[in-house]
Amino acid sequence: MTENIEVGSILTGKVTGIQPYGAFVALDDNTQGLVHISEITHGYVKDINEHLKVGDEIKVKVLSIDEGAGKIGLSIRATEEAPVQQAAKPKKPRKRQAAAIIPEADGQQGFNTLKDKLQEWIDQSSREEVKK
Repeated sequence: MTENIEVGSILTGKVTGIQPYGAFVALDDNTQGLVHISEITHGYVKDINEHLKVGDEIKVKVLSIDEGAGKIGLSIRATEEAPVQQAAKPKKPRKRQAAAIIPEADGQQGFNTLKDKLQEWIDQSSREEVKK
């Protein structure tokens, strides 16, 4: 099946079929391989039909050969140079949970989260309403 095909070699093939998960490529009269959807191009591929059609002649790199199962894994993306990525936008700082400053028993002040103080404030508010 793959006497003259080796992993890592770059070959020219012809697209013979397209499925949602990849494209089948004939490497010669007896040998066919699959280009998985993730190996079509750099970046996200939603629909293979936007990149390939049956009958296209394409350059592919042999990624794997499974003689037992009779499968050859191919990649178009490995034959292309990766696009230059733009510098990532600086991320916005994440919002932080508000904190309440509370006096400590030893006279110093510390921080507690609002969640920790909520019940105490509810109780305090109830006591003040009773005083009125």
